[in-house]
Amino acid sequence: MIGKWLRWAGLPVGIGILIVLLLRDGVSDVASVIGQAGFALLWLVPFHALPLLLDARAWQLLLDERAPLPFLWWIATVREAVSRLLPSVGVGGELVGIRLARWRVHDASGVSASVIVEVLVTIAVQYAFSALGLVLIVAATAQTGVLKTVGLALLLSLPFPLIAFALIRRGGIFHAIERWAAHLLGDTHPLLQGIDGRRLDADIDALMRRTGLVFRAFLWQLSGYVIGAAETYWALELLGHPVSVAGALAIEALTQAVRHAAFIVPAGLGVQEAAVVLLAQLFGVDREVALSLALVKRMREVLFGALALASWQGAEMLRTRSLVRRGATHVPASAVPVSALPQTQSHTHAHTHARRDEAAVADRESR
Repeated sequence: MIGKWLRWAGLPVGIGILIVLLLRDGVSDVASVIGQAGFALLWLVPFHALPLLLDARAWQLLLDERAPLPFLWWIATVREAVSRLLPSVGVGGELVGIRLARWRVHDASGVSASVIVEVLVTIAVQYAFSALGLVLIVAATAQTGVLKTVGLALLLSLPFPLIAFALIRRGGIFHAIERWAAHLLGDTHPLLQGIDGRRLDADIDALMRRTGLVFRAFLWQLSGYVIGAAETYWALELLGHPVSVAGALAIEALTQAVRHAAFIVPAGLGVQEAAVVLLAQLFGVDREVALSLALVKRMREVLFGALALASWQGAEMLRTRSLVRRGATHVPASAVPVSALPQTQSHTHAHTHARRDEAAVADRESR
């Protein structure tokens, strides 16, 4: 609850930063720069599917390839859209991903363990990618001030993932959470149904022990981050102010670092744009072009995310209709308490209807 209020409190701050950037550089100048690039910028939307495909491959490895790559890639797009566009908590995308993955992989504990380990791998990749960006920006611009500022921010945030990793690696944390929740809510609470904290701890431990597998997932994710920097390179090329590959990598890496550090601001609104403007200027990019780049990246995020969310809702509706056609949502009368039946029916009459409905369900399943 506190995290939710912090995120909503950060929203006006982000909006304020974005407004200041637009007023300072002039909306007309930025619109002119984007207009010169034209509709070619729309190619950045489908291009974003490539780094997500590499990310999905890392998840597929952690799932022991129990789900097809195209299916996991689609879930990866939905996970990202939920995390970045919807007013959910920081793990909203991961929870949706677990739910969708169970459409194909019915092992709830195994799917949950794969997502938890994948999140830990993602954190490690983010730090490695940020370190690469720091090295590149110092080598290209000799801006030691950036190294000190961003490096200090990364160093100060490091204890949190290290503590989380230590707790998970130690084992027993999810079983402890399950027992605490059962004590707080009661053993029969709906939220606790189907949860086995002890097994989840065991599945996570089994995955973490496979260091070769985890390292391969790390490399696939890191490759996705590196390929994702091509968006910055291509966008600046279209906007008429190309930079080097190293420059694009540095801008993308440190933008990601700043965005994750400012997690209390929903979607990094304003913070991401400010980071892109400041970092792009270090490589000689004009302010108008730098802000245009920031807005293009934001527009791509919104368009790609909206398409992913629309596909998710479409898939949910199709699945619901399919379940209804198969009768999977039918509730037999035997599951309805007799007290809930009309008072004009006798107890014997109610049970006759119950047996009739049970026979009908059994007949459909046999066919």
